[in-house]
Parts: sequence; structure tokens; C-alpha cells
Amino acid sequence: MYSKMLNLSSIETVKKFVNLANHYEFPISVLSEKYKVDAKSIMGIFSLDLTKPVEMQIEEDIEVPQDFLDQLQEFVAPEK
Repeated sequence: MYSKMLNLSSIETVKKFVNLANHYEFPISVLSEKYKVDAKSIMGIFSLDLTKPVEMQIEEDIEVPQDFLDQLQEFVAPEK
């Protein structure tokens, strides 16, 4: 499993992230507190509390493509 904390605090950021997620066939989830939604669903992501960082998960045991990881960097939340 691959996991990363993301900042998705604006409408534009959410749109860009969903667009990125939809370019890949592997399942991607976004978690906020007790809720888990499909990262490819813009409505699902907007149902979460986006005032705080959310966790992105790729549960399949796959090698995550480097181009995905490179593009994901703009959404990564700074570590505390």
C-alpha cells in the first residue's frame, strides 16, 4: 500500500487532483477521519472535511508509476 497526506483545500486543487487520479486505472482512495471515498469522484472528495489534510491511499500492491508520484507532489501536505 502507498499512502500520502494531501492538501486539497481549494476547488481548483480538488479538480486537478481528480483529473490526475482519473488518468490511472488503479484504485485510489481519499480518507478523512472515518470517511473513505473514491479519489476519482469529485463529489466524493467534496463531501470530506477539506480544511485539514486528507490521506490518499493506493491499496493494491502495485509499483506506483513515477509520473504519477511526480505530479502528486503539488498536492502533498508539508510534514509536521
